[in-house]
Amino acid sequence: MSFRVLALDAAPFRHLYGLSDAALAAVGVKAYRADRFSGFPCRISLSDAQVGERVLLLNHEHLAVDTPYRSRHAIFVRDGAERAEPRVGELTPYLRGRLLSVRAFDAADMMSDADVVDGTAAEAVIARMLADPATAYLHVHSAKRGCYLARIERA
Repeated sequence: MSFRVLALDAAPFRHLYGLSDAALAAVGVKAYRADRFSGFPCRISLSDAQVGERVLLLNHEHLAVDTPYRSRHAIFVRDGAERAEPRVGELTPYLRGRLLSVRAFDAADMMSDADVVDGTAAEAVIARMLADPATAYLHVHSAKRGCYLARIERA
């Protein structure tokens, strides 16, 4: 089953780029400098921030649906990030390097399946879930912290 990983659009976040720490704090956002690789995953670039790079931690509604699964959580975005467009079937290192919680949703935005998988083996879980005709899309979260990472759809 062909799939495409979808990053968040940068447009709703651009107004935050380059703001001072005080200006960010006024709108509930906190800036950090990445102090290690692989601890600051950007949902727009679908990559981990490099050491020293500025990232913004903010609350984001990643599942804005009218069901009990409506959800928001903290996410990182790299200051100045532009939207990644991975190739069909490409699972980026951003996802491969993590323990993932993969959640399937149907057309009514109800969760229909879920699994936890090492990112290096995620394609099999993705293929299995997307093979179910009732699955409309997948959401991928960090299994440890529960943070939203990306959306996956059939290609």
